[in-house]
Formats: sequence, structure tokens, C-alpha cells
Amino acid sequence: MKTGNLTRRKFLTTSCIALSAAGVGSGVQKLWGQARPRPLEAPDIHPGYIGPQFFDECEEQALLEVLESGSPFRYWGPGKPTKVLRFEERFADYMGARLALGVTSGTAALDCAVTGLGIGPGDEVIVPAYTWWSDYTCVVHAGALPVFADIDETLNIDPKDFERKITDRTKAVIAVHLLGGPCDMQPIMETAKKRGVTVLEDCAQCVGGSYRGKKLGSIGDVGIYSFQINKMITSGEGGAVVTNDPAIYERAARFHDMGTIRSVFLDRAGPSRVQTFAGENFRMSELTGAVLGAQLAKLDTMLEQLRGNARAIYHGIKNLAGIRLRHRPDPEGDIGYGVFFQMNDKAMRDRCIRELRNRKVPASTLTGSVLLPIQESVVNKRTRHPDWPSFNSAEGRKIAYGPESCHQTLEVFDRFVQVRVGPKYTERINDYIIDSVREVCEALM
Repeated sequence: MKTGNLTRRKFLTTSCIALSAAGVGSGVQKLWGQARPRPLEAPDIHPGYIGPQFFDECEEQALLEVLESGSPFRYWGPGKPTKVLRFEERFADYMGARLALGVTSGTAALDCAVTGLGIGPGDEVIVPAYTWWSDYTCVVHAGALPVFADIDETLNIDPKDFERKITDRTKAVIAVHLLGGPCDMQPIMETAKKRGVTVLEDCAQCVGGSYRGKKLGSIGDVGIYSFQINKMITSGEGGAVVTNDPAIYERAARFHDMGTIRSVFLDRAGPSRVQTFAGENFRMSELTGAVLGAQLAKLDTMLEQLRGNARAIYHGIKNLAGIRLRHRPDPEGDIGYGVFFQMNDKAMRDRCIRELRNRKVPASTLTGSVLLPIQESVVNKRTRHPDWPSFNSAEGRKIAYGPESCHQTLEVFDRFVQVRVGPKYTERINDYIIDSVREVCEALM
């Protein structure tokens, strides 16, 4: 709302100051010793889980079709199971990749992708110091050695530290697109190509995101996704692998199905290049495939709504003095999961979060991942068996984790505020969040 040249925000602020001067104490609260206007009454702000907010008769009908067919197993049954098959085909097409494989979780997808890349004992894999456990465990379970690289103000892996951490044993890097935002893929890909390092994109927290016009997961050698409830599209659990490389695909497909290979995968990837080997059972069910097929059809709508709300909030706080917004290498490719800004120090960050929460704004420290190098089990290199190869080589015994291995990551983590964004936010909610962030941060400066 504007009245002449007076914006709504200026009008509200001017009015509150006038009330304060008149001694109307009921409209004023003390904020760190300063008189500050109370914000408008907080609307109900519930970012919620994204995918379930879009559940409707489409998922219901898809599930009923599986139940009525009596064929929840993807390969055979009394009916003709095709849900997982069709989901894989449509998912590959959506992501701009030649080949897709549906699996039981994002963690399973990482294990399959690592197998697809041929990673094993003696290899090193560079992993962001701030990410989810699975990016670490998939390396350890392959018998390889995780090497941590710092994150930067993208909240993703620092391309410069990635390059510094490369040795002649480095086999791959896991480029994790965290908290809805893409890594800066151009320098990562340039370094990887120059140094002969394969690139595994972890898109679990950025399903549908893109970088310079290319969908995330289709840029590196192999990409993975998660469909757990916290992710964009969801079936409760579930995952996928995509690649353009038939050999990577066959190894991943074999690993997810006890080391064997079925005709559907050879029909896609071509003649077999790999002999049978010991694998796991990460096969996706028709029930999962049914829900994901229905959700995938809605992904663009989810992205449009989420991005629109995040864009509005970022725009409303972008010129706020004293904060620095998350560096986004491609703002258009960010899925809008949250709005992130940096304070001067940890104490100021904590005060900011506390005051925003008092206003019912969904603010927090960075969430959804773990500062891995400082976790006790990582520091002590604990594995499923004391003779596990990852840490029993000379390099594995020598490497040291702990805070000293991730100073930059800890500094970044300690300064950032995260404000969750929901796809169903209204203009009123966006404006309320903007006003609250501006009021709290201006009081802190």
C-alpha cells in the first residue's frame, strides 16, 4: 500500500514512533534497550513439508491402480506393473539425462552412484564438510577415504578448497546442492576435468533445481536425488540415480538388484559391459513409483510457488544494511527452499534467530545437514568393523578430522540465519516476514 510517496512500511514505522512519543506504551516493546514498534499480529506461518501439500486424487488414483492390479513388485505380478518404469523414463526426460534408476532412498542412490563410478579401497573422495551423513557413509562403505573440503557463502562446497584437496588418489568429488541452492558448478567442472576427477552431484535437497539452464544432476558424471518427506517431491522414502554414461548406469543398476541385470536396463543402456558381482537390494516398489509419478507431474507448480515466495522475501531484504545474503551462483536455479542471510558473528545470529522466533517467523541456524568433521564417530574414524579398509591405509591412518579440518565451514555456519519458505505462503505472510527481518536486523545494527 502507498499513500502518496509513503510506503506501507514507512507509514507503519512512522505511526508507531508517533504513538511512542505520545506515551502509548501498549504499542511498544523493549528490544535490547531500544524502544521498537511491535510488528503486526503474526499470521499463521507453516512452511510445512512441500510434497504432501500437493497430494490429491492423482496420487490416490495411482495407488489404487497398483492395489487393484495386485502387482506392487516392479518386475512381475498378476497385473502389468509399469509405475516405476514410467517414472524412471519421465524423470530422466525431466532432468535432461539419458538414463534414470529408481531406488529406495537418496542414501541408496548414493551407494549405487559410488558403485557406478567404480570407487573403492585406495580412492579418495572429496566431500563437503557440511552435508548429510550419507555423503560420508557412501564413501566409507565403498572402502574409500572421505576427504573434507570447506563450504563457502554459497553454503555449498568451496571450489577453491575442492581443488586444494585433490591428490593423485582423488577419484571423485561429491558436489552437494544444499538447502535448495546449486553449487557453483562451472569452476567445479573445470577443475574436475583438468585433474581427472569424476563428479557426483547430490541433488537430494535441490530436486528440480538448475544451473545456467541445465537441471542439477545432469551436469556431472552422475546425479542422485531423494524423495524423503523433507524433499520437494515425496513418497515418504525413495531415490533416483541419473547419468548419461551406460557403464555407470549398468553398475548402479546391478548394485541395486543383487549384482544382477535385467533386460529393462540393458534395453536402455545397451549390451552388458559388466559381469555379475555382489550387490544390494534397493529396488523401488510400484507403490513408491505410483506416488512419485503423480508428484513429478506437479514439480513445476511446486517450484513456481516456492520460488515466487522466496524471490519476494529476498527482494524485500536485499538492501538491508548489516547483513549479507547467501551467495547464489544462479538465483534462477535456486528452488526457494529458504532465505539465508549472514550476520556479523554467532552472538548476533543467535539474537536475530531468537527475536524472529518470538515473532513466529520460522528462523533457525542452518538445518538439514551435519557438521561432519566434528562428529565423534567421524573424528574417531569408527566403521562397521575395525579392519574396514577406509582408514587402515597409510593415508587413512594419517588423515585427521575435527574442527581444525574445517575452520571456514564452522565460521560460515556460525553466522548464517535460515528462514524457511513454504509454497503456500500468501503475500501477507511474505510481507510479514520481510517486516520482521528488517525490524530485528535494524535493531541489531
